[in-house]
Amino acid sequence: MNKNYKIYKSNEMRFIYYTEISIGVSANAFLLLFHVLNYFLQHRPKPTDMTIGLLALIHLVMLMIVVSQAVDMFGSQGSWDDVTCKAVFFSYRVLRALSLYTSCLLCVLQAITLSPRSSWLAKYKQAFSQRILCSLLVLCFFSMSISSHLIISITATPNGTSHGLMYATKSCSVLPMSYFLMQTFSTLAILREVVQIGIMALSSGYMVILLYRHRRKSQHLRDTSLSPRASPEQRATQTILVLMSFFMVICILDCIFSASRLMFKGDPIIYCIHIIVSNNYATVSPCVFLCTEKRIITFLKSIRGRMIDVKLFNEKQFSK
Repeated sequence: MNKNYKIYKSNEMRFIYYTEISIGVSANAFLLLFHVLNYFLQHRPKPTDMTIGLLALIHLVMLMIVVSQAVDMFGSQGSWDDVTCKAVFFSYRVLRALSLYTSCLLCVLQAITLSPRSSWLAKYKQAFSQRILCSLLVLCFFSMSISSHLIISITATPNGTSHGLMYATKSCSVLPMSYFLMQTFSTLAILREVVQIGIMALSSGYMVILLYRHRRKSQHLRDTSLSPRASPEQRATQTILVLMSFFMVICILDCIFSASRLMFKGDPIIYCIHIIVSNNYATVSPCVFLCTEKRIITFLKSIRGRMIDVKLFNEKQFSK
């Protein structure tokens, strides 16, 4: 291996990589657990609860695949065969696309949920929430078709020295593609992300306008303009803007690092930064949901209260 690839043995890079994965796995697992329990224990969950839980599940599985990639990248020696390499990288790419699709659908669902009853969007509220899984299945097949080139381009790294291969992990490499195929799949991927960003921008802008109007009406009717505490509408607007802004930044950075890696012929530093940036959305988005969801705090307090009740009950039984 070239001396430039000593970065993959760096303890600092390993620490950053595993720290990001650990935070992401923990946050998504807790978010998924909360929504699963909330679904079975609450009679009327929010329309977006299932979508957020599904997004947490996608991120959790995706980060578990990233763990296997990290083990092969920072481990002592590669041991994957050709089928394993193709399966791991193809699954990761499809799950990452599903993460973006689900985020886009969540944004649209929130916009439909917040729309007034007189709006033409209100009549699609129930139908849209019931057909999210069907929509994701269709989008999953679309994503698999866009990522199908990975089945050919990803291969197990040969034992001997091979020129022209791009590093993926110790066990896997990327075969060079023809200019036509590379441009075709790159164009499809860029168009997909541009469409998603456009839909999310329109949905988020629509929600911000609705929340701003509602806030103005509330201040006029109840004179809450002097209240130092942020209203629920303000918190919801901040959450939408944070997620939207972060999503756009990650997409732009991902495109920049992808192009830079091709230009600089697989530079290891650019590749490591690209991996960390690509996994940022799966790590940060559940933390945003956890920090802005008041029901989670109530849920934790209820669990703490039950644990205290059980402890007091056991102490009384023991004293008898």
